[in-house]
Amino acid sequence: MRSDYWDKPAFETIRPRRLVAPVVFNSGHSGRVYPERFLAMTRLDHLSIRQSEDAWVEELFARAPHLGAPLLQAHFPRAYLDVNREPWELDPTMFNEPLSDRFNTTSPRVAAGLGTLARVVAENKPIYRERLCIADAQMRIEGIYHPYHTALQKLLSEAMAAFGVAILIDCHSMPRLTRSGDRPSPDIVLGDRYGTTCAPGLIDLVETVFSSSGLRVARNRPYAGGFATRSYGRPSHGVHALQIEVSRHLYMNETTLTKNDNFNAIRQLVERLIFTLIGLDLVALCGPAPALNAAAE
Repeated sequence: MRSDYWDKPAFETIRPRRLVAPVVFNSGHSGRVYPERFLAMTRLDHLSIRQSEDAWVEELFARAPHLGAPLLQAHFPRAYLDVNREPWELDPTMFNEPLSDRFNTTSPRVAAGLGTLARVVAENKPIYRERLCIADAQMRIEGIYHPYHTALQKLLSEAMAAFGVAILIDCHSMPRLTRSGDRPSPDIVLGDRYGTTCAPGLIDLVETVFSSSGLRVARNRPYAGGFATRSYGRPSHGVHALQIEVSRHLYMNETTLTKNDNFNAIRQLVERLIFTLIGLDLVALCGPAPALNAAAE
């Protein structure tokens, strides 16, 4: 099956002229290039199908390459393919053929309709008119998902080779959270898988940047970090991963997906975060990767 992106890039790596810090920014959910074939397969209108997007996140973090750190960004939408899932996390009810044991069909994400190929978008709206064929999943996963993660791994390896440490900032947005009891809902949620995917000093620093601007910051609840954070975050090997969720109401209208009057202020705050990260001695903050001989012991 020919790729839906045969005539256009499915994703893009934007590199700085000079790499000045071991930080890699990743925006895997902000794509909004919808293939015509995919749109013909969905029962949703052009606005409803976009409700799963982390809309405009790549623009919030767009200054990273100008300041010396690479940005990997998806052009394909999350409703089409979710690179923040396992590669074969699929819902068997979506396909017209049985799935073999090689597929993960029983995860909580699959049960929620949000596997590698999502069954629903926000508010549990079904995406597809009809069942898919396995070849469609293979085209998306083998042709886009795996190359995307190869590109991300390459950026982290380059950072490690140049600096002895690598930092992945996984960039996301979230729907506005409802208030929980007497506690106001957070504006920012930082996820480090409950302290397992990055050095404490890194998440402390990021929280300080946001909280010092008056935003409410939470950790790990309700978003502790997805597949990318869990898979790449290996502090004992010198690779640290932190997921950042920015509440969409801060910078956009969640219904129309248009930017609001506060967009530039949030973008400038994110730029301050990027500038802070690349200006620090992150090896000292996070600790260097262990020597190979020490790791072998």
